[in-house]
Amino acid sequence: MRKNSVVKIGLAFLMCASVSSFAQQRPLTNADVVNMVKGGLAESVVISAIQLNPANYDISPAALLALKKAGVTQQEQDAMLAVMKAATAPPMPQPSPQPQPVESQAAASASARNPQGWRMPTVSVTQGSAPQAVPLEKAQLAQTKTKPSSMSSLASDSVVTQALQGGVNTAAYGVASKVSSPVGGASVQEAGSIFSGMMARRKPTVTYVWGVAGPSSANVLQDYLPTFAVNFVNAPGIAPDDYEPAIVKLTPAQNTCRIVGATQGKEDAQASAAADWQVYSSFLEERVAVNAEKSKPGEYQVTPRSPLLPGEYAVVLRPVSKSKKFSGGNVARGQGDGFVFDAVWSFQIVAAQ
Repeated sequence: MRKNSVVKIGLAFLMCASVSSFAQQRPLTNADVVNMVKGGLAESVVISAIQLNPANYDISPAALLALKKAGVTQQEQDAMLAVMKAATAPPMPQPSPQPQPVESQAAASASARNPQGWRMPTVSVTQGSAPQAVPLEKAQLAQTKTKPSSMSSLASDSVVTQALQGGVNTAAYGVASKVSSPVGGASVQEAGSIFSGMMARRKPTVTYVWGVAGPSSANVLQDYLPTFAVNFVNAPGIAPDDYEPAIVKLTPAQNTCRIVGATQGKEDAQASAAADWQVYSSFLEERVAVNAEKSKPGEYQVTPRSPLLPGEYAVVLRPVSKSKKFSGGNVARGQGDGFVFDAVWSFQIVAAQ
Protein backbone atom coordinates (compact mmCIF):
# COMPACT_ATOMS: atom_id res chain seq x y z
CA MET A 1 0.00 0.00 0.00
CA ARG A 2 1.29 3.37 -0.97
CA LYS A 3 2.14 5.55 2.04
CA ASN A 4 0.43 8.97 2.09
CA SER A 5 1.72 11.67 4.40
CA VAL A 6 0.88 15.35 4.49
CA VAL A 7 1.80 16.79 1.08
CA LYS A 8 3.97 19.87 1.26
CA ILE A 9 2.50 22.80 -0.62
CA GLY A 10 5.51 23.51 -2.78
CA LEU A 11 5.96 19.85 -3.79
CA ALA A 12 2.27 19.49 -4.66
CA PHE A 13 2.39 22.55 -6.91
CA LEU A 14 5.54 21.33 -8.70
CA MET A 15 4.07 17.87 -9.18
CA CYS A 16 0.86 19.18 -10.74
CA ALA A 17 2.77 21.56 -12.98
CA SER A 18 5.13 18.80 -14.10
CA VAL A 19 2.32 16.56 -15.39
CA SER A 20 1.31 19.12 -18.02
CA SER A 21 4.92 19.89 -18.97
CA PHE A 22 6.00 16.30 -19.72
CA ALA A 23 4.00 16.09 -22.94
CA GLN A 24 5.37 19.42 -24.14
CA GLN A 25 9.09 18.63 -23.62
CA ARG A 26 9.91 14.92 -24.00
CA PRO A 27 8.51 11.38 -23.77
CA LEU A 28 7.73 10.03 -20.30
CA THR A 29 10.31 7.76 -18.66
CA ASN A 30 10.33 5.40 -15.67
CA ALA A 31 11.64 8.26 -13.53
CA ASP A 32 8.69 10.47 -14.50
CA VAL A 33 6.21 7.77 -13.44
CA VAL A 34 8.03 7.27 -10.12
CA ASN A 35 7.99 11.04 -9.51
CA MET A 36 4.21 11.20 -10.09
CA VAL A 37 3.63 8.24 -7.76
CA LYS A 38 5.84 9.60 -4.98
CA GLY A 39 4.22 13.02 -5.40
CA GLY A 40 0.88 11.50 -4.35
CA LEU A 41 -1.04 11.69 -7.66
CA ALA A 42 -4.04 9.38 -7.84
CA GLU A 43 -3.53 6.08 -9.64
CA SER A 44 -6.16 7.04 -12.25
CA VAL A 45 -4.29 10.28 -13.01
CA VAL A 46 -0.93 8.49 -13.35
CA ILE A 47 -2.45 5.89 -15.69
CA SER A 48 -4.04 8.63 -17.78
CA ALA A 49 -0.68 10.41 -18.07
CA ILE A 50 0.95 7.13 -19.17
CA GLN A 51 -1.71 6.54 -21.82
CA LEU A 52 -1.93 10.10 -23.13
CA ASN A 53 1.75 10.98 -23.58
CA PRO A 54 4.66 9.75 -25.74
CA ALA A 55 6.84 7.29 -23.84
CA ASN A 56 10.30 5.79 -23.64
CA TYR A 57 9.98 3.29 -20.79
CA ASP A 58 12.55 0.71 -19.69
CA ILE A 59 10.47 -2.48 -19.25
CA SER A 60 13.31 -4.90 -18.57
CA PRO A 61 12.80 -7.29 -15.61
CA ALA A 62 15.23 -5.29 -13.45
CA ALA A 63 13.47 -2.02 -14.27
CA LEU A 64 10.04 -3.49 -13.48
CA LEU A 65 11.29 -4.73 -10.10
CA ALA A 66 12.68 -1.26 -9.38
CA LEU A 67 9.31 0.29 -10.28
CA LYS A 68 7.53 -2.08 -7.88
CA LYS A 69 9.94 -1.17 -5.06
CA ALA A 70 9.29 2.52 -5.79
CA GLY A 71 5.56 2.05 -5.21
CA VAL A 72 4.33 1.91 -8.82
CA THR A 73 1.16 -0.22 -8.80
CA GLN A 74 0.48 -3.25 -10.98
CA GLN A 75 -2.15 -1.29 -12.93
CA GLU A 76 0.33 1.52 -13.61
CA GLN A 77 2.99 -0.98 -14.76
CA ASP A 78 0.42 -2.70 -17.01
CA ALA A 79 -0.35 0.67 -18.62
CA MET A 80 3.38 1.24 -19.26
CA LEU A 81 3.76 -2.23 -20.79
CA ALA A 82 0.71 -1.69 -23.00
CA VAL A 83 2.10 1.60 -24.31
CA MET A 84 5.48 0.07 -25.17
CA LYS A 85 3.87 -3.00 -26.72
CA ALA A 86 1.73 -0.79 -28.96
CA ALA A 87 4.79 1.25 -29.93
CA THR A 88 6.85 -1.81 -30.97
CA ALA A 89 4.11 -3.92 -32.59
CA PRO A 90 4.54 -4.37 -36.36
CA PRO A 91 1.85 -2.61 -38.36
CA MET A 92 -0.98 -4.82 -39.57
CA PRO A 93 -1.75 -4.64 -43.28
CA GLN A 94 -4.93 -2.67 -43.72
CA PRO A 95 -7.13 -1.96 -46.70
CA SER A 96 -7.15 1.61 -47.90
CA PRO A 97 -9.47 3.45 -45.49
CA GLN A 98 -12.36 5.49 -46.71
CA PRO A 99 -12.00 9.24 -45.99
CA GLN A 100 -13.53 10.16 -42.66
CA PRO A 101 -15.14 13.43 -41.70
CA VAL A 102 -12.91 15.63 -39.55
CA GLU A 103 -15.12 15.06 -36.49
CA SER A 104 -14.83 11.24 -36.87
CA GLN A 105 -11.05 11.45 -37.13
CA ALA A 106 -10.89 13.53 -33.96
CA ALA A 107 -13.12 11.06 -32.12
CA ALA A 108 -10.97 8.10 -33.24
CA SER A 109 -7.81 9.90 -32.10
CA ALA A 110 -9.33 10.64 -28.70
CA SER A 111 -10.40 7.00 -28.31
CA ALA A 112 -6.88 5.75 -29.07
CA ARG A 113 -5.38 8.06 -26.44
CA ASN A 114 -7.97 7.10 -23.83
CA PRO A 115 -9.08 3.48 -24.41
CA GLN A 116 -11.12 3.34 -21.19
CA GLY A 117 -13.21 6.26 -22.40
CA TRP A 118 -12.68 8.13 -19.12
CA ARG A 119 -14.01 11.65 -18.92
CA MET A 120 -13.88 14.00 -15.97
CA PRO A 121 -17.34 14.82 -14.53
CA THR A 122 -18.64 18.17 -15.75
CA VAL A 123 -21.22 20.71 -14.65
CA SER A 124 -22.51 23.59 -16.73
CA VAL A 125 -25.14 26.24 -16.04
CA THR A 126 -27.14 28.21 -18.57
CA GLN A 127 -26.80 31.96 -18.26
CA GLY A 128 -28.23 33.93 -21.12
CA SER A 129 -28.31 31.92 -24.34
CA ALA A 130 -25.29 29.65 -23.89
CA PRO A 131 -24.16 27.09 -21.26
CA GLN A 132 -21.28 28.17 -19.04
CA ALA A 133 -18.87 25.62 -17.53
CA VAL A 134 -18.52 25.54 -13.75
CA PRO A 135 -14.91 24.58 -12.85
CA LEU A 136 -14.36 21.27 -11.08
CA GLU A 137 -12.66 21.59 -7.70
CA LYS A 138 -11.44 18.98 -5.22
CA ALA A 139 -12.47 19.56 -1.63
CA GLN A 140 -9.78 19.68 1.04
CA LEU A 141 -9.94 17.51 4.13
CA ALA A 142 -9.29 18.70 7.66
CA GLN A 143 -9.26 16.69 10.88
CA THR A 144 -10.52 17.93 14.24
CA LYS A 145 -11.73 16.71 17.63
CA THR A 146 -14.93 18.80 17.38
CA LYS A 147 -17.99 16.56 16.93
CA PRO A 148 -20.00 17.21 13.75
CA SER A 149 -23.06 18.56 15.54
CA SER A 150 -23.59 21.65 13.37
CA MET A 151 -22.01 23.46 10.46
CA SER A 152 -21.62 26.63 12.54
CA SER A 153 -19.57 24.82 15.21
CA LEU A 154 -17.22 23.47 12.55
CA ALA A 155 -16.95 26.89 10.91
CA SER A 156 -15.80 28.39 14.22
CA ASP A 157 -13.17 25.68 14.80
CA SER A 158 -9.77 27.30 14.22
CA VAL A 159 -8.10 23.90 13.69
CA VAL A 160 -10.39 23.27 10.71
CA THR A 161 -10.04 26.72 9.16
CA GLN A 162 -6.25 26.77 9.51
CA ALA A 163 -5.96 23.35 7.87
CA LEU A 164 -8.26 24.26 4.99
CA GLN A 165 -6.54 27.60 4.48
CA GLY A 166 -3.16 25.89 4.22
CA GLY A 167 -3.92 23.96 1.01
CA VAL A 168 -2.78 24.68 -2.53
CA ASN A 169 -5.60 26.79 -3.88
CA THR A 170 -5.58 26.53 -7.67
CA ALA A 171 -2.95 24.04 -8.93
CA ALA A 172 -4.48 22.36 -12.00
CA TYR A 173 -3.84 18.83 -13.30
CA GLY A 174 -2.83 19.03 -16.96
CA VAL A 175 -4.02 15.47 -17.54
CA ALA A 176 -7.52 16.29 -16.29
CA SER A 177 -8.31 18.55 -19.20
CA LYS A 178 -7.25 15.83 -21.67
CA VAL A 179 -9.79 13.33 -20.32
CA SER A 180 -12.54 15.81 -19.53
CA SER A 181 -15.88 15.91 -21.28
CA PRO A 182 -16.32 18.37 -24.15
CA VAL A 183 -19.10 19.94 -22.07
CA GLY A 184 -17.18 22.70 -20.34
CA GLY A 185 -13.72 21.15 -20.72
CA ALA A 186 -12.99 21.84 -17.05
CA SER A 187 -9.74 20.91 -15.38
CA VAL A 188 -9.47 19.97 -11.72
CA GLN A 189 -8.71 22.75 -9.30
CA GLU A 190 -6.75 20.81 -6.68
CA ALA A 191 -7.10 22.13 -3.18
CA GLY A 192 -4.95 19.47 -1.53
CA SER A 193 -5.59 17.10 1.36
CA ILE A 194 -4.53 18.62 4.64
CA PHE A 195 -4.86 16.66 7.88
CA SER A 196 -4.02 18.67 10.98
CA GLY A 197 -3.12 15.68 13.16
CA MET A 198 -2.19 18.05 16.01
CA MET A 199 -4.22 16.66 18.90
CA ALA A 200 -3.49 16.76 22.60
CA ARG A 201 -4.18 13.03 22.88
CA ARG A 202 -5.22 10.37 20.42
CA LYS A 203 -8.80 9.15 20.22
CA PRO A 204 -10.30 6.20 18.35
CA THR A 205 -12.49 8.48 16.21
CA VAL A 206 -12.13 12.02 14.92
CA THR A 207 -14.14 14.34 12.69
CA TYR A 208 -13.19 14.73 9.05
CA VAL A 209 -14.29 18.00 7.48
CA TRP A 210 -14.64 18.67 3.75
CA GLY A 211 -14.06 22.29 2.74
CA VAL A 212 -13.25 24.61 -0.14
CA ALA A 213 -10.46 27.17 0.26
CA GLY A 214 -11.34 30.84 -0.11
CA PRO A 215 -14.14 32.92 1.42
CA SER A 216 -16.32 32.95 -1.72
CA SER A 217 -16.69 31.35 -5.14
CA ALA A 218 -15.56 33.12 -8.28
CA ASN A 219 -18.59 31.68 -10.09
CA VAL A 220 -21.27 34.31 -9.57
CA LEU A 221 -24.90 33.68 -10.59
CA GLN A 222 -27.79 36.11 -10.50
CA ASP A 223 -30.39 33.48 -11.38
CA TYR A 224 -32.15 32.34 -8.22
CA LEU A 225 -33.38 29.17 -9.99
CA PRO A 226 -30.34 28.04 -12.01
CA THR A 227 -30.47 24.82 -14.02
CA PHE A 228 -27.32 22.70 -14.04
CA ALA A 229 -26.38 20.05 -16.60
CA VAL A 230 -24.40 17.37 -14.74
CA ASN A 231 -22.50 14.63 -16.58
CA PHE A 232 -20.46 11.92 -14.87
CA VAL A 233 -21.22 9.10 -17.33
CA ASN A 234 -17.59 8.01 -17.73
CA ALA A 235 -16.03 9.29 -14.52
CA PRO A 236 -12.86 7.29 -13.73
CA GLY A 237 -13.27 4.26 -11.48
CA ILE A 238 -16.97 4.50 -10.50
CA ALA A 239 -20.38 3.09 -11.46
CA PRO A 240 -22.56 6.09 -12.42
CA ASP A 241 -25.69 4.34 -11.10
CA ASP A 242 -24.17 4.57 -7.60
CA TYR A 243 -24.35 8.39 -7.54
CA GLU A 244 -26.75 11.27 -8.01
CA PRO A 245 -26.14 15.04 -8.13
CA ALA A 246 -27.12 17.32 -5.28
CA ILE A 247 -26.87 21.00 -4.37
CA VAL A 248 -25.54 21.86 -0.91
CA LYS A 249 -25.27 25.15 0.91
CA LEU A 250 -21.71 25.99 1.94
CA THR A 251 -20.94 27.56 5.32
CA PRO A 252 -18.33 30.37 5.24
CA ALA A 253 -15.73 29.93 7.99
CA GLN A 254 -13.76 32.84 9.46
CA ASN A 255 -13.40 34.48 6.03
CA THR A 256 -10.88 31.82 4.96
CA CYS A 257 -12.84 28.86 3.55
CA ARG A 258 -16.27 27.32 3.07
CA ILE A 259 -17.39 24.12 4.83
CA VAL A 260 -19.03 21.50 2.59
CA GLY A 261 -19.80 18.84 5.21
CA ALA A 262 -18.33 16.50 7.81
CA THR A 263 -18.46 13.02 9.28
CA GLN A 264 -16.66 10.91 11.85
CA GLY A 265 -14.15 8.17 11.18
CA LYS A 266 -11.19 6.34 12.64
CA GLU A 267 -8.00 8.30 13.17
CA ASP A 268 -6.22 6.30 10.50
CA ALA A 269 -9.17 6.14 8.07
CA GLN A 270 -7.36 8.20 5.44
CA ALA A 271 -4.58 5.60 5.25
CA SER A 272 -6.80 2.53 4.82
CA ALA A 273 -7.06 0.78 1.45
CA ALA A 274 -10.06 -1.29 2.55
CA ALA A 275 -13.52 -0.08 1.50
CA ASP A 276 -14.95 -0.18 5.02
CA TRP A 277 -15.81 3.47 5.79
CA GLN A 278 -19.48 4.47 5.51
CA VAL A 279 -18.66 8.11 4.87
CA TYR A 280 -22.19 9.19 3.96
CA SER A 281 -24.29 7.24 6.48
CA SER A 282 -24.10 10.09 9.02
CA PHE A 283 -22.67 12.88 6.88
CA LEU A 284 -23.50 16.43 8.05
CA GLU A 285 -24.37 18.81 5.21
CA GLU A 286 -27.08 21.30 4.20
CA ARG A 287 -28.72 19.81 1.12
CA VAL A 288 -31.01 21.94 -1.00
CA ALA A 289 -34.26 20.39 -2.27
CA VAL A 290 -33.92 19.91 -6.04
CA ASN A 291 -35.69 18.47 -9.04
CA ALA A 292 -33.26 16.09 -10.75
CA GLU A 293 -34.21 14.84 -14.22
CA LYS A 294 -32.19 11.76 -15.16
CA SER A 295 -31.74 11.16 -18.90
CA LYS A 296 -29.42 8.16 -18.40
CA PRO A 297 -27.04 6.88 -15.70
CA GLY A 298 -24.67 9.74 -14.89
CA GLU A 299 -26.50 12.43 -16.87
CA TYR A 300 -28.89 14.84 -15.11
CA GLN A 301 -30.58 18.24 -15.27
CA VAL A 302 -30.77 19.70 -11.75
CA THR A 303 -32.84 22.71 -10.65
CA PRO A 304 -33.63 23.94 -7.10
CA ARG A 305 -37.28 23.45 -6.13
CA SER A 306 -37.44 26.98 -4.74
CA PRO A 307 -35.40 30.15 -5.38
CA LEU A 308 -31.98 30.15 -3.74
CA LEU A 309 -31.22 32.90 -1.26
CA PRO A 310 -27.99 34.87 -1.73
CA GLY A 311 -25.06 32.84 -0.42
CA GLU A 312 -22.48 30.15 -1.19
CA TYR A 313 -23.51 26.83 -2.75
CA ALA A 314 -22.05 23.87 -4.62
CA VAL A 315 -23.11 21.06 -6.91
CA VAL A 316 -21.80 17.75 -5.53
CA LEU A 317 -22.16 14.03 -6.28
CA ARG A 318 -23.56 11.85 -3.52
CA PRO A 319 -24.10 8.07 -3.13
CA VAL A 320 -27.63 6.91 -3.87
CA SER A 321 -27.24 4.48 -0.95
CA LYS A 322 -26.13 6.06 2.31
CA SER A 323 -24.61 2.72 3.35
CA LYS A 324 -22.09 2.78 0.49
CA LYS A 325 -18.58 2.11 1.78
CA PHE A 326 -15.44 3.99 0.77
CA SER A 327 -11.72 3.36 1.01
CA GLY A 328 -10.27 6.11 3.20
CA GLY A 329 -7.10 6.00 1.11
CA ASN A 330 -9.12 6.70 -2.04
CA VAL A 331 -10.89 9.60 -0.32
CA ALA A 332 -7.59 11.11 0.83
CA ARG A 333 -5.91 10.67 -2.58
CA GLY A 334 -9.01 11.69 -4.53
CA GLN A 335 -9.33 8.63 -6.75
CA GLY A 336 -12.25 6.42 -7.80
CA ASP A 337 -15.22 6.77 -5.44
CA GLY A 338 -13.15 9.13 -3.30
CA PHE A 339 -12.54 11.47 -6.25
CA VAL A 340 -16.26 11.68 -7.04
CA PHE A 341 -17.25 12.28 -3.42
CA ASP A 342 -14.56 14.99 -3.06
CA ALA A 343 -15.65 16.75 -6.28
CA VAL A 344 -17.16 20.23 -5.82
CA TRP A 345 -18.55 22.76 -8.29
CA SER A 346 -18.97 25.88 -6.17
CA PHE A 347 -20.98 28.99 -7.02
CA GLN A 348 -22.49 31.95 -5.28
CA ILE A 349 -25.90 33.55 -5.64
CA VAL A 350 -25.87 37.34 -5.41
CA ALA A 351 -28.78 39.71 -5.05
CA ALA A 352 -29.91 41.28 -8.31
CA GLN A 353 -28.81 44.90 -8.65
